[in-house]
Amino acid sequence: MRENLQTLRRILTSVVEAMGYEWVGMEFHPRHANALLRIYIDSATGITLDDCQRVSHQVSGVLDVEDPIAGQYTLEVSSPGLDRPLFEARHFERFTGSEVRLQLQELLKGRRKLIGRLCGMRGDDVVIVDSEGQEWQVPLERIEKARLAPQL
Repeated sequence: MRENLQTLRRILTSVVEAMGYEWVGMEFHPRHANALLRIYIDSATGITLDDCQRVSHQVSGVLDVEDPIAGQYTLEVSSPGLDRPLFEARHFERFTGSEVRLQLQELLKGRRKLIGRLCGMRGDDVVIVDSEGQEWQVPLERIEKARLAPQL
């Protein structure tokens, strides 16, 4: 399935970027009856509902032709929002200094959820410092979800 997701990501990235938007990332949640494919887009001027609809229409057409997802699925196109998801090393570098919430695939020193200030990347590891001053180095591939913590 991982190989299929990489192919899907490659297809969708090229469609979104060809339309002039920034590809932020995607989430795929397979479900028994109806899977969910959520893609995140952005632009320097922000994202409107019209942008999401335009991208959704284009992506739907490409997915109908390429047919990379078996079975039924729901497609959602979204802006990253205030609690922006972070998917790639470049995202963690870009938002260095921001507060982040990480959910790990497995326990790391007894913890699966971490909240702290993002210090960027060290090799292939995401580095954060929690509220107690403890530095955490987390291999990027062990992160299940990462989001900015909105500062309200």
